[in-house]
Amino acid sequence: MKNIAIIFSVLCIQLWSAQNIYLTKVEKTNDNSDKFLYKKDTAETEAIYLGEVEVQGFSKDDAMVFSLVYKKAKEIGANTFVVKPFENVDGSPQEFNASNYKIALYYTPKEKLTVHDAAMFIFASSEKDQKISVNRKDYTLSPRSFLKLKIVPGEVYTISTKKLLGSTVKVQSKANDDNLYFQVSSLKVKPDTSGVGGLNLKSGDVVGLEKSFAEFLSAIYKEQQ
Repeated sequence: MKNIAIIFSVLCIQLWSAQNIYLTKVEKTNDNSDKFLYKKDTAETEAIYLGEVEVQGFSKDDAMVFSLVYKKAKEIGANTFVVKPFENVDGSPQEFNASNYKIALYYTPKEKLTVHDAAMFIFASSEKDQKISVNRKDYTLSPRSFLKLKIVPGEVYTISTKKLLGSTVKVQSKANDDNLYFQVSSLKVKPDTSGVGGLNLKSGDVVGLEKSFAEFLSAIYKEQQ
């Protein structure tokens, strides 16, 4: 009976914390082969509203969440999105809640997609503070936040996680509209698989991100000033 009670409790916890992503509204569909899903410019008036996705429940796996949102978006032919906050009784927007939010889906003609000045986005991991340096200037990123830095095309930038065994990468933007996207991970400890026993320790990492995923993170993470 005790084991049954434990199993039941675990199942209840999993159900309670489960995340669901629904395509809750479809106004119309659009036939296109665009592989990207970018954040829509709020001033863009020629974007066609297609529908809406709702995210219910929190997950630390933002890549998985984006993958599911992306699949829903492509079901109706969307290539752009806007995160929509829920509203208070008086109609004012609520503060963004990572456990429950809506995403409006659009089709925006490619020639209407906004070209931004070159910038570098560095996203924190979702669990703990991360210290980094960019060209020897130190920053501390809080969980679920990102840093946006203006960059000069042609200049080399060195990103370091500033820890023993941490990563250091050198990057360069080649065009005025070429954004760079990276995510830094926190301390990782995992079982040794060599057969000798022990732990493998890695103090940090810097990972390049695909633009669609990075723009999704920039919509659900908080920009750090």
